[in-house]
Amino acid sequence: MTQRISRRFFLGGVAASVGLGPALADAPLVSLRPQLRPRQKPVPGAQKLIADAGLPGMVAFAVADVKSGVGLESINAGAGLPPASVAKALTALYALDTLGADHRFETRVFAEGPVENGILQGDLVLAGGADPTLDTEGLARLAANLKAAGVREVRGAFKVYDGVLPRIHSIDPGQPDHLGYSPAISGIALNFNRVHFEWKRGTSGYSVTMDARTANYRPQVAMSRMTVVSRRMPVYTYEPAPGMDRWTVASGALGGGGARWLPVRKPALYAGDVFQTLARSQGIVLDKVQVVQTAPTGRVLARHASAPLRDIVRGMLKYSTNLTAEMVGMAASSGRIGTPASLAESAAEMCRWATDAYGMSSTLLVDHSGLGDASRMAPRDLVGALVQVRRAGILRPLLKPFAMPDASGRLVKAGPVAVAAKTGTLNFVSGLGGFVTASDGTELAFAIFTADMERRSRLKRSQRERPEGARAWNGQSRGLQRKLIERWAKVYAKGHKA
Repeated sequence: MTQRISRRFFLGGVAASVGLGPALADAPLVSLRPQLRPRQKPVPGAQKLIADAGLPGMVAFAVADVKSGVGLESINAGAGLPPASVAKALTALYALDTLGADHRFETRVFAEGPVENGILQGDLVLAGGADPTLDTEGLARLAANLKAAGVREVRGAFKVYDGVLPRIHSIDPGQPDHLGYSPAISGIALNFNRVHFEWKRGTSGYSVTMDARTANYRPQVAMSRMTVVSRRMPVYTYEPAPGMDRWTVASGALGGGGARWLPVRKPALYAGDVFQTLARSQGIVLDKVQVVQTAPTGRVLARHASAPLRDIVRGMLKYSTNLTAEMVGMAASSGRIGTPASLAESAAEMCRWATDAYGMSSTLLVDHSGLGDASRMAPRDLVGALVQVRRAGILRPLLKPFAMPDASGRLVKAGPVAVAAKTGTLNFVSGLGGFVTASDGTELAFAIFTADMERRSRLKRSQRERPEGARAWNGQSRGLQRKLIERWAKVYAKGHKA
């Protein structure tokens, strides 16, 4: 592993730009009495910490003083590595800048025809508005509001419009089909495009359910079907079928009972299926779901608005929801260039924006969530952006606290060293980027990326859920990240004796 330490990795003249040059031009008028400082233990250098960690692959980091913008320390700061979910921090900035913090996504129900005596003489359209947080509770309110609008019968077709965003089968096609964090994307989403699969063994075999549960509702789902098959491997298989997602599961892997979330590959059918059930509970019977990409016309009968975007991205950063990142990222791109044809096209537009806004010319992303390992981000790029946004007060309030060890070694989120950051984890890839405040108030911006791409490249698609050795490797990386942060909080605090 090649390592190079550079104490100034930003453009030349940073010190002069913040007024440090003139301050050092003249000698002091009086002699300064040396100040006595308490004896401090030597702080291990970054090279030693990395060597002691013994982490296979590459380590790259950069750290800068927020107040001055001066780069303090770096190793491989210009190297592009997969940022994993650290990319979501950039996506949050992109969406907020393009759409605005108060932006709300709307899901609407249209009547394409007149409503006479409670009867819609035409089609009913459930129109997605790119809301990544729409859930069964929201659809239930829409169904109730539809009834409140006076509709009790629909004579025409029932359509679901999903054309505000492109249809994408999986965020990362390299992931196994059954992983819930890589669902499909379209202009409408429900429950983060996941369906709840539950099974229980009885005297005559397994009973299974597929539902769209939330706190108050548990509607059964017809468009996602599960069949238990007598085998041990593979655990799951997926096959698209007309009007449904068709799954099988190995009986040898089920045990007595359990549950998990599975991805939805046909989001518009899923949302339409659930809305049918909820409308029926209001006495309104709808015809078979038709998915369309032509924007509806007519009168809006009911609407559901999301929370403000600032709250959506705060939740995205806290829970690292991939679907949210992709949908808000593509919605932002749609506001700039029109509906993108793909995730890659939308991510490329975000990179152009990042270059213009923050000088992140070495960053190349293939999506907005960081799930695709072909994305590359340089620590120097991210730290430069973090310094700028911290001065503007934008990002740090949205980041969650990152736990650091206390004196007894326990991980705590409230300690003398305060860290607010976005984590990122893939198999044999780990990232962390954000802000650290030392005990004396000194604030630093940092980015740490680690990756063993050679080992990751050897993984088969079927191994990507829990590959051997990945958990231990990622644990080593997180330990190294904490040690580097502890070092910076000590070395670059005011008054530290080197």
